[in-house]
Amino acid sequence: MIITGTDTDVGKTIVAAMLTLGLEAKYLKPIQCGTQPESDVETVRRLTGLGADRVLETPITLSQPLSPHLASELDGVTIDPDTLRLPKGRVVVEGAGGLMVPVTRQMLFIDLFAVWKRPVVLVARTGLGTLNHTLLSLEALRKRQIEILGVVFVGDENPDNMKTIESIGAVKVLGRVPMLDPLDANNLNQVFKHNFNKFDFESML
Repeated sequence: MIITGTDTDVGKTIVAAMLTLGLEAKYLKPIQCGTQPESDVETVRRLTGLGADRVLETPITLSQPLSPHLASELDGVTIDPDTLRLPKGRVVVEGAGGLMVPVTRQMLFIDLFAVWKRPVVLVARTGLGTLNHTLLSLEALRKRQIEILGVVFVGDENPDNMKTIESIGAVKVLGRVPMLDPLDANNLNQVFKHNFNKFDFESML
């Protein structure tokens, strides 16, 4: 299962951590751009308390918090998408940024997702701007015939935005992750238990 977002900093890593816990899955971030103050792998390990057997090492780590195509050039690293193969089994795979972020000068993340042929969970904000960003993302996924498992919202409750996206986007709303304090494994588990249906992720079970 691939976790992608409508934008950068939309909450993908938090959702990925929650699903890794709730579905008893492994987590993989194929490309990490920037490691300060911590990488997404480090964040997921901190949030879940899981070790390297469940939170897998990132194959490509780049120093700058930029799009992979540019970050790799600055680091003198060549990204070969053909080498980015996903492990078999129950794995939560987190992308970087949004769908149209370039992996290389020739390939976008959405094109890589089409090659991987795994169902996609789209992470979206609940607030202003989410209608346009989410509906555009859904349209782009469908244009490439990528299976959409559903949308996970992150943020304060906004029933009309969620209902509008569900209706116009003809997509399943999988649930909502509220702003959590503290943001830890216990609260992530509770949110998954109360706000999500495990069997909506049956392709992972």
